[in-house]
Amino acid sequence: MADGTELKFTRNDFKRVREMIYQRVGISLSDSKTHMAYARLAKRVRSRGLRSFSDYLDMLQHSEESEEWQGFINALTTNLTSFFRETHHFDILSEHARKHRKPGETFRVWSSASSTGEEPYSIAMTLLEQWREPGGGSFQLLASDIDTNVLQQAALGVYGRERAEKVSDALLRRYFDRGVGSNEGKIRLKQQVRDAVSFFQFNLVAQNWPDIGSFDVIFCRNVMIYFDKPTQTEILGKMAACLKPDGLLLLGHSENIVHLTDAFVGCGRTSYKLAHPNDEERGG
Repeated sequence: MADGTELKFTRNDFKRVREMIYQRVGISLSDSKTHMAYARLAKRVRSRGLRSFSDYLDMLQHSEESEEWQGFINALTTNLTSFFRETHHFDILSEHARKHRKPGETFRVWSSASSTGEEPYSIAMTLLEQWREPGGGSFQLLASDIDTNVLQQAALGVYGRERAEKVSDALLRRYFDRGVGSNEGKIRLKQQVRDAVSFFQFNLVAQNWPDIGSFDVIFCRNVMIYFDKPTQTEILGKMAACLKPDGLLLLGHSENIVHLTDAFVGCGRTSYKLAHPNDEERGG
């Protein structure tokens, strides 16, 4: 396999990559990801001054605590997102907040695969809009990802103007600043929105999750597809334990969990609630 400056990348190298990323963060790479793995990891191999993937993978396996493991993970994670992606979920969120916000209580939301921040900032704007109406209470929004690079980018809240094509003019005026001069063509979330989100690194396949409390809504969209079924089932069980009794789990459009777990029942388009003894129907 060559890209102008060829690095040796054998079938066994890809097998090792698959095993290592699965063991580390639970991601299952299909055979179709061979070229992607080569293209993304070749940069890491060269940055270390190595001549082969085999040497690079040996280095990682001989140093389980190496900082390069994070570079390896960051290179293989996919971060495709946009503001208000799958817009129906934000309508569901707004309605759920309207019904369940209470004086003296905190409405809590977790964006569990926040990527470069578009999803949690969309959540924040939705909640800020809801809290413009009387009703009391407050909200807390946590956002996590395994990739440290995207978390750093997200915290800045700076994007190209084209990334906000699904954001209404009213929300653009209310919650974004437009770049001028050298920042022409860029937008930045206003401080109010950035302050509404708490970003942190989190590995969904960690054996022991930290105590992050219970949530009214959990967004876990377009990430389950990267895990095998046993890993998906384990994550869903832990998320069920993190939901309030009337909480919601929102998944991506291609993710259907009804055959993976009895913990949830469908309650709308790619929306789920905790199953209760008198729930007889399953659906999504």
